Amino acid sequence: MSSTLTAAAAGFGTGLSLIVAIGAQNAFVLRQGVRREAVLAVVGICALSDALLIALGVGGIGAVVVAWPGALTAIGWIGGAFLIGYGALAARRVLRPAAEGLRTEGEAASSRRRAVLTCLAMTWLNPHVYLDTVFLLGSVAADQGPLRWTFGIGAALASLCWFTALGFGARLLSRRLARPSAWRVLDGVLAVTMIALGISLVARS
Repeated sequence: MSSTLTAAAAGFGTGLSLIVAIGAQNAFVLRQGVRREAVLAVVGICALSDALLIALGVGGIGAVVVAWPGALTAIGWIGGAFLIGYGALAARRVLRPAAEGLRTEGEAASSRRRAVLTCLAMTWLNPHVYLDTVFLLGSVAADQGPLRWTFGIGAALASLCWFTALGFGARLLSRRLARPSAWRVLDGVLAVTMIALGISLVARS
C-alpha cells in the first residue's frame, strides 16, 4: 500500500510541476474563470484531455509518435499560428477596450460554443501539451514499473485539481477586474503570452 501511495504521490507532484506554468491553456482557463463563461466545460475539457494524453503516454504511445517527427512539426505550425492569432485578438482588446469592465451575467450559447472550440484548439494544437503529458510523464511513469498506471492516475488527479482551482478560483478576481483598466492589463498579459508562445512554436517547427 505504501508503494502505491508513493507512486500516486509522485505522479501528482510531477504532473502538478509540469501543469502549473504560465502558458496558453492556463491563461485561457484563467480568463474564462474570471469572466465566468463556460467554466465547467473548459475545466472538464482540460482535465479530461490531460487524462487521455497521460494514459497514452503511460501506455507507451510516446515512443511510437517519435517515429514520425513530422507530425509534431505540423502541430507546431498550426498551433503557433492559432496562438499568434488569439494573441492578436487580445492585443486588439487592449488597444480598443470596451467602455465597461468585467461583466459576469450568464453567457449566451454562442459564447459557450466559442469557448469550448477555443479550449479544444488550445489543448490539442499545443505541442507543449504532448511533450508534458505523453512524452515527459510517460517516460517518468515507465520508471515506476508495474505501478506506472498508479503514477498516471496521480498525474491526472493533479491536472483535475489544478484546472478546477484555476477555473473556479479565478472568480475571486472578478471585483478587481471590474474596472476596464484592470481588464486591459489581463488582456495585455494574455496577448504577450500567446504571441510569444506562438512565435516560439513556429520557430522550433
